[in-house]
Amino acid sequence: MAQTPPARHILNFALDAALAALALPAALWLAGPGNWPAPGWWWGGIALAVATLLPIGWALGLHKQYWRFAGLRDLLAVLAAALLTALAFFWLLRAADAWHGDNPAFPVLHAMVLAALLGAPRLLSRAQALRRAMEMAGAPAVLVAGSADQVDVFASALARARKPPYRIMGILTRRTRQAGRRIQGHPILGAIEEAEAVLERLRAEGRLPQILVLASPDLSGPPLARLLDAADRHGVPVRAAPQPTALAHAARDGLEGPRLDLRPVSIEELLDRPQVPLDREGMARLVQGRRVLVTGAGGTIGGELSRQVAALGPAMLTLLDHGEYALYEIDLELRERHPEVPRRAVLADIRDEARIRRIMEEARPELVFHAAALKHVPMVEADPLEGVLTNAFGTRVVAEAARAAGCALMVFISTDKAVNPTSVMGATKRLAEMYCQALDKLARAGEGGMRCITVRFGNVLGSTGSVVPLFRRQLERGGPLTVTHPDMRRYFMTVREAVGLVLQAAVVGAADRAEAPDPAAAEEAAPGLADVQRELREGGIFVLDMGEPVKIVDLARRMIRLAGLRPDVDVEIRFTGLRPGEKLYEELFHGQEPPRPTRFPGLLVATPRTADLALVARALEEIAASARAGQVRLALAQLSRLVPEFEHEANPARSGTAAR
Repeated sequence: MAQTPPARHILNFALDAALAALALPAALWLAGPGNWPAPGWWWGGIALAVATLLPIGWALGLHKQYWRFAGLRDLLAVLAAALLTALAFFWLLRAADAWHGDNPAFPVLHAMVLAALLGAPRLLSRAQALRRAMEMAGAPAVLVAGSADQVDVFASALARARKPPYRIMGILTRRTRQAGRRIQGHPILGAIEEAEAVLERLRAEGRLPQILVLASPDLSGPPLARLLDAADRHGVPVRAAPQPTALAHAARDGLEGPRLDLRPVSIEELLDRPQVPLDREGMARLVQGRRVLVTGAGGTIGGELSRQVAALGPAMLTLLDHGEYALYEIDLELRERHPEVPRRAVLADIRDEARIRRIMEEARPELVFHAAALKHVPMVEADPLEGVLTNAFGTRVVAEAARAAGCALMVFISTDKAVNPTSVMGATKRLAEMYCQALDKLARAGEGGMRCITVRFGNVLGSTGSVVPLFRRQLERGGPLTVTHPDMRRYFMTVREAVGLVLQAAVVGAADRAEAPDPAAAEEAAPGLADVQRELREGGIFVLDMGEPVKIVDLARRMIRLAGLRPDVDVEIRFTGLRPGEKLYEELFHGQEPPRPTRFPGLLVATPRTADLALVARALEEIAASARAGQVRLALAQLSRLVPEFEHEANPARSGTAAR
């Protein structure tokens, strides 16, 4: 039968009392060998020594300590208890005129002996637990990588486990000069960037670890990729430790055996990049206290926009989506995360002019984020008229209704597929870009009122219909992983980073130059803003810096390895051929719109071809009429005239080469 906590406390009291009883004669002998008190003194003296320790030990929590988990704080409590007990015991004896000795150092000697007797069994228990953890039969040997502090938290959690599931055989830290030192007795073998050399040395010694454990959750991007490559070359699987906060919480609460379930490394962590500095104060000024509406709020981008906007404290947040369940999910999430934010969830189709106009009149948003769109290339190729009506005409419906309701700024989310489009989806998004450009030029010329910022970027990791969730589902079924072409490349960005940069673009694009009529003063206040505003007045749009494109087949191989499997051995990679409308290489800029960097990290500016607003609006009405009439060929012909770079080829094998 397991001991209850009170029973364990009583046992600790009894053991500490016995040690206090032993400490007294030892201290008396050291203070004056052979100078023993009278026989009748002993019973009272020992009783007083024990009685003095117990309340002090209670106050300092000695009875609550797990000896085999004893740490620095526990030993400091032992030292404090020994010192206070020795001083109190000596003072009580002098006060009762029962002190017989003549050595003034007795309190110090008594404190030292008592501290040694109380601390020794605790240290021995801890050492035994550590030794058992290190020598645990059958426990896999692990190499732990991370910062020294986070490795220490993981090692402490492992030492507290009754049956440690892993045995640390070495450590890789972030600093090269830490090599040769130890953390809780475990040797630091080198730095993380030296993983290849360390693993090579361990292989030569026949001590290759069974698992490489990542103790630092902030290790991501290229450094993580290099570490994974080194581990993969030596056949060492990589797993991530639980969050340090969870392990530290268990340590503070004195929990026995915290969970040490290691998890696979996600592809998002691998492709993630260091967070660029963002103007959080500017975002707060843009959103706080204002009425905001997000279209496509149930989607990947719209949902993350809703989360980040809600965190900035809008006066009212209107969530608009055509999908009932997706809208319900984001509404429920925001209700739980930000219950203080006034919120309204609205089911609506952005192509329904009358409905969207009524919603805008009721909500009267000051800021609109337009993320609603049909984004899946093959699906839009199969139903091109739906893409025309939603992506192009629907954008005009939202923009016109927002402008009529007095909206100050609309942010339109575009895609890299709008550049040299070979798909209907890309061409319709380019047409929507043209309309938003024309609308923004009119506003910046002082004739339109509402500004319209366009932000273009590539694929978002984990978004609905993207390749990462597809690969995950295929892995769960055991494969194969299907890739359309061995040379296909795509840009990738995490949704958190993309939406953060969208908000940053909104802040920069909405800046009012009228408040600073002196260009020199404005440039001094916000370096680089004048150049950006000049580009935007000429029809410029923001493009997110997506980094380098990633080969999809490399992404597939990496995901297989992260699952602990071998590409082409455990899981097949099958090439299926390009689908209608797909390109081998996506582009962020047209050949005639070279990228221009801004002084805002992560944001670039392009100036695509623009057109007159009235001309684009009339053309949108015509193409929408053709789409509503079901005239596919006429609608696509009109789309090609409006977007001359649109090369819609029936043969998908040729559409990839058309991208370059």
